[in-house]
Amino acid sequence: MAEALPAAGWLIPAEWRAHPARLVAGILAIATGIALGFAVHLVNQTALASFDRAMGTVNGTGDFQIQAATPAGFAEDLYPRVARTPGVAMASPVVELAATSGTVARVGAGRPRGRFTLIGVDLFRAAAVTPALVGAVPKGGPGGTARLDGVFLSATALALTGAHVGGEISIDAAGREARFRVAGLLPAASEGQALAVIDIAEAQWRFGQLGRLQRIDVRLAAGADRDRVAAAIARQLPADAAIVSPEASTRRSDSLSRAYRVNLGMLAMVALLTGGFLVHAAQSLSVARRRPQFALLRVLGMTRAALTRQIVVEGLVLGGAGAVLGLALGFGLATLAVQFFGGDLGGGYFDGSAARLEFPPLTAAIFALLGIGVAVASSLGPAREAGQAQPAVALKSSGEPPRRRPPRALPGLALLAAGGLAALAPPLFGLPIAGYAAMALLLAGGVAIMPWLAAALLAPLARRPLAPPLELAVQHLAGAPRQAAVALSGIVASTSLMVAMAVMVASFRGSVDDWLGQVLPSDLYLHLEGAEAGGIDPAAQARLAATPGVARIRFIRALPLRLAADQPAVMLSAQPLGPAGPDLPLVGRQWPVPAGATPVWVSEPVTWLYPVRAGDWLTLPLGGANRRVFVAGVWRDYARQFGAIAIGEADFTRLTGDASRTEAAIDLAPGATAPIPALTERLPAAVRGQALFARPAEMRAVALRLFDRSFAITYALEAIAIAIGLAGVAATFSAQTLARVREFGMLRHIGVTRRQIVAMLGAEGALLGAVGAIAGIGLGLAMAQVLIHVVNPQSFHWTMDTRLPWGLLGLLAAALVAAAAGTALLAGRRALSADAVRAVRDDW
Repeated sequence: MAEALPAAGWLIPAEWRAHPARLVAGILAIATGIALGFAVHLVNQTALASFDRAMGTVNGTGDFQIQAATPAGFAEDLYPRVARTPGVAMASPVVELAATSGTVARVGAGRPRGRFTLIGVDLFRAAAVTPALVGAVPKGGPGGTARLDGVFLSATALALTGAHVGGEISIDAAGREARFRVAGLLPAASEGQALAVIDIAEAQWRFGQLGRLQRIDVRLAAGADRDRVAAAIARQLPADAAIVSPEASTRRSDSLSRAYRVNLGMLAMVALLTGGFLVHAAQSLSVARRRPQFALLRVLGMTRAALTRQIVVEGLVLGGAGAVLGLALGFGLATLAVQFFGGDLGGGYFDGSAARLEFPPLTAAIFALLGIGVAVASSLGPAREAGQAQPAVALKSSGEPPRRRPPRALPGLALLAAGGLAALAPPLFGLPIAGYAAMALLLAGGVAIMPWLAAALLAPLARRPLAPPLELAVQHLAGAPRQAAVALSGIVASTSLMVAMAVMVASFRGSVDDWLGQVLPSDLYLHLEGAEAGGIDPAAQARLAATPGVARIRFIRALPLRLAADQPAVMLSAQPLGPAGPDLPLVGRQWPVPAGATPVWVSEPVTWLYPVRAGDWLTLPLGGANRRVFVAGVWRDYARQFGAIAIGEADFTRLTGDASRTEAAIDLAPGATAPIPALTERLPAAVRGQALFARPAEMRAVALRLFDRSFAITYALEAIAIAIGLAGVAATFSAQTLARVREFGMLRHIGVTRRQIVAMLGAEGALLGAVGAIAGIGLGLAMAQVLIHVVNPQSFHWTMDTRLPWGLLGLLAAALVAAAAGTALLAGRRALSADAVRAVRDDW
């Protein structure tokens, strides 16, 4: 290495001064991948930290919690038994409800509705276990701690409700409405966290929770064995309650967005890999162009190893510069992403959490080393080729080294086959690790097979009589397959990545659109916002069904149900059943229900997250007991990533005793207009403020808008992939064309006109662009199948149908051909600016 460094000190700067475009293209290729990966990691880690801080506010310093399986809670007689368990120092009972509110002064249509979490606590016990839930009264303020109807709001909840300390607000929760005086604030609440805290007795009385609790926070005595105490408590728990440790809560919050974060991170790493291919192409072309210079250095005494190390040093410097620029760009991108998309990058996993960006030196160093490693690895092949060149031959040649044997397809085919086998592997640690390995292997195989593919596609043209410029172009490409393959590698890498993502997003969006058409057949829909613990009672249901203009109304009860402590809740949906079961988009056949069994239908995510399939039995914690139900079928649901379970409404009421409903699908009589005012008037006063009416077209538009927002970062990755690909095309053809100045001079000497050479270059560019488009689109379609049928089911637990965006694919192919031909023409005009005599002066 010491021998190479002095020469590199003047050779590398001289080379980059002569060809700054190649330097800039290489640095930007590495910087783009580093920036994307670093930004995605930075934003999501920051969002997770903010989310954990918010959870810490609610969970406090307790050693573990006892949580209800549903918002209906569990019987409060569990609390004294837990508090008396040996080893328990303090137990704090909690009522926790989803709530909405607006200022009393604005009650009526159009008043602001803010959704938040309403928590009822025993003040003295909460002070010992969850001190962040103890409110503070501003000095000299109008609040008061002695009032039982006082509520303490976090700063975010205060802003959402439009309330002020000392003012009065109405709170709707569990199907009831109550008014409270704003007594003060919750200063310890995390930024972005919407909380309201009231006395637990008030919460139980005002919101129909008498005798019920949703949570018990437990703090152990000093020296107590947590596992032993937890086991003693577990023996006393009813079926609808479970112990949740802080570790399980962390895993549950992490699982909310883990697949989304890993997918974005992996796509960013694929972008970095694409940048590596572009660096490889640029370095290979640089080595080909400088082969006579390297031969002269060998003749003057530089060893083969020193020459090889010099090329590696070039890659090292490129990677270092790209890493530094990428880290700076990544931090800037993360800042913009938080401002425009939030801490979850548009995924919708951390609504209300505020991400505060910090620059992590260790993580930055890891990403920098990753970028440098990719750049160095991309330079190893060209470095080895430069060191193996024979000086005597290389002094009088340029461009393609002598061909010793035709390009082979076997290495590329082996990599492609390995990618296909990897796509068949199951998920690892719940993530599609093998799926992304399959994509990397397919990408590497596609690039490795390019010399053979280029020769195979161009061989028929080489045997046909063509016009002189086209004949020259075909003969040059057929005679220099490695040079053509180097130019194609960057095109194929970036094109295939872009095509894969475009096909996946188009397939996903098209499947979601079709699914919305299946699940929204009615004319009007009603949803109660924040009514998980209670909704529309049977009397109100009858009034709504009798509304003029309503032909039929189907009521639904949506209830979060926790099946595992370390997994987010599934959504239990009680629906009317027809002769063939619920009106759902079933996947596969429906199983006959055994006599006396209670049938349920699970969504696709349930079959991934829990060991259950159609025809199996499943246990649900409902109504204070474990209920054994039969899985009659599986249905497609894009609305709930962590699963949904449909059950007949009569079975739900029988098992739980809950006859309230939270949603309704309304079919109107022929010619009737949507009677929203009349329906609103017939709702109970306590839930009118929570009622949201929407037509199917509006719901579809909102759903697709949310889809586009959640995939905004993916669209950005597509745009960047296109930009990288076109930049790679430009840099590759510019370098290739400038390396052939002597060739053009010789052609001029033997009578080929300048116009014919320019036409030849345009034909070469168009041919390479066409071959690159064919290979890139074909490889991208294969990679898209991995994304659609492997990565997405293993990440998000749902399936989709392949949709091909023909317009985009055609536009991409045309753009690649035009960009390649245009770049070759521009570079050719520059290369032909010198006269024919000076172009061949090295051959005198």
